[in-house]
Amino acid sequence: VQLQASGGGLVQTGSSLRLSCVASGITFSRYTMGWFRQESGKEREFVAAIRRNGGYIFYADSVKGRFTIGRADAKNTVFLQMNDLKPEDTAVYYCNSAGQYGQGTLVTVSS
Repeated sequence: VQLQASGGGLVQTGSSLRLSCVASGITFSRYTMGWFRQESGKEREFVAAIRRNGGYIFYADSVKGRFTIGRADAKNTVFLQMNDLKPEDTAVYYCNSAGQYGQGTLVTVSS
């Protein structure tokens, strides 16, 4: 499995970013896709997940109402739309599937 995340960057509080993750090496449509994040010096934590066919979607309490996860099976891609970003959202964001994490993308939110 290869998972390539992109879309991170440096933004100000209240801004938006859209992360993307392209997967290869799996039958994408069959898998739950997830996003996790890891702040410097802390353990990786769950952010959001979407089951195959988009049937169920889960969010961490800290991002509910601000982040939206979606998937485009035809493009083997999972998205994370992040709105109203806060400094505490600063972290490296990783996508996850089939028990694997891909290369992360850094999101930095300045106050």
